[in-house]
Amino acid sequence: MDEFKLHIIEKIVDEAGADGIDESSVEIPPDPKMGDYAFPCFTLSKKLKKAPPMIAEWLKAKIKPDDVIEKVENAGPYLNFFVRRAMLAETTLKEVFEKRGRYGSCDLGKGGNVVIDFSSPNIAKPFGIGHLRSTVIGNSIYRLHNFAGYKSVGVNHLGDWGTQFGKLIVAFKNWGTDKELEKEPIAHLFNIYVKFHEEAKIRPELEDEARAWFKKLEDGNKEALQLWEMFKNLSLEEFKRYYTELDIHFDSWHGEAFYNDKMEAVVEKLKKKNLLTLSEGAQIVEVGEDMPPGMVKKSDGATMYLTRDLAAALYRLHEYKPAKLLYVVGSPQKLHFRQLFKTLEMMGERKCDMVHVEFGHYLGMKTREGNIIFLEEVLDKALELAKKIIKEKNPDLADKEEVAKAVGVGAIIFGDLVNDRVRDMEFSWDRMLSFEGETGPYVQYAHARICSILRKHGKKPDGKADCSVLKEDIEKELVKKVYAFKQVVVDSAESYKPHLLAHHLVELGQMFNTFYTQCPVLKADSKKLVSARLLLCDSVRQVLANGLYLLGLKAPEEM
Repeated sequence: MDEFKLHIIEKIVDEAGADGIDESSVEIPPDPKMGDYAFPCFTLSKKLKKAPPMIAEWLKAKIKPDDVIEKVENAGPYLNFFVRRAMLAETTLKEVFEKRGRYGSCDLGKGGNVVIDFSSPNIAKPFGIGHLRSTVIGNSIYRLHNFAGYKSVGVNHLGDWGTQFGKLIVAFKNWGTDKELEKEPIAHLFNIYVKFHEEAKIRPELEDEARAWFKKLEDGNKEALQLWEMFKNLSLEEFKRYYTELDIHFDSWHGEAFYNDKMEAVVEKLKKKNLLTLSEGAQIVEVGEDMPPGMVKKSDGATMYLTRDLAAALYRLHEYKPAKLLYVVGSPQKLHFRQLFKTLEMMGERKCDMVHVEFGHYLGMKTREGNIIFLEEVLDKALELAKKIIKEKNPDLADKEEVAKAVGVGAIIFGDLVNDRVRDMEFSWDRMLSFEGETGPYVQYAHARICSILRKHGKKPDGKADCSVLKEDIEKELVKKVYAFKQVVVDSAESYKPHLLAHHLVELGQMFNTFYTQCPVLKADSKKLVSARLLLCDSVRQVLANGLYLLGLKAPEEM
């Protein structure tokens, strides 16, 4: 909890004798001139039987300044609190100095496991830009939860089973070549998969062949299994190359096929609970009047996505005993997850928080029609542009390749995460590769700029600076922004919205640039002021580095 808010709440409760006032009762004013914190007195109006402005005036007279609160002012129904800037700076900057890479971390999760299902691409299909959202959102949520005191378990629930493999087998037997497969495996499989759908429009019997081959695969046919294994291994090799580029790791690679031998047990559990109903030969679960029933088995005995996800959920609940089970999956699957969670509840198996962390899509991309932008193409263009910019701005930079990679990949990841995840987005090359404005490279450059200032000074701050000399308004606002990082981490983790953190880092970078323009650092008026401003700079640098890490970006020391 914000210790300054807590202090203010205690003062209000002591003077007003009011219960039910918590952290949410105290706000941050939109204008710093109005104070550092504000308490709207509406909540006390009913209890005290007075108008809010009268309560604010009454409380102002009763609450006296102390070692934390410099002054209290009333403005209409609001009671505004000003924190002593020396206390704020001393507390904040010393904490950053002491905790360094752990500044902003907390014990919110108390060590509980949080299982995060994210990325989950389909085998034998190229890693397109459309896969990026689940991958980078999930990775940031993974890091945020670790930072907030949970133990994150990242699960890549690969799409490695289903009728599409029957289609791919038919496509490979008709149009596949070993030569092309060896040359560009995933591109070749993608091309013949698209060709299958084109040909199936003319020859519908191909769909029947595909179903027949998938049935053979389910029955353990040797040829079908060999082809499936080959498709899977080639895909995993390709996927892992991208995950390495993006610096993303998983604790489990169990895909859909892993649950093949676990689904009959799910069906049996549903039967024992009397939850299965027969409908036109299919077995369904009635999940409530506000949504259609969930299908567990088709009339031909084939299991469905719901069956497989029930098996996966039960496995994860047993294996990890999580405090949370998160699914970072697109918004179109909203109904599916409502059915899944309701079915688990009816089975008596909803034993932890289960959340569909939905997100909008890049619009206009359909794999079957070949309308896809490959992630490799985006990464290559971003790297090329980053190299060009670095060559122009810093031709003497020693490790150009490494920095260009950090900046190029950072632009792509941040370009996605800076948007509220629930929004659909039109794909734009210009926006994806933008290095200016509210972008990852802008934040990375702010970090590198501070590193340059510290290098020029020659000595790292020792944490013993006298923070009382930081008397400029912009200095206080910058300290407050550093302090607010702790709450932003919690808010981002609890809402599963990394864009809150992304915006905070942009604002921090912008505020630092204003500070640096207005307040000389190395040429400040006194050694005390130089020391204090260097500590402030280093604190901003540390928060930028910590925040960039939580979003999945590197923090270069030079650019």
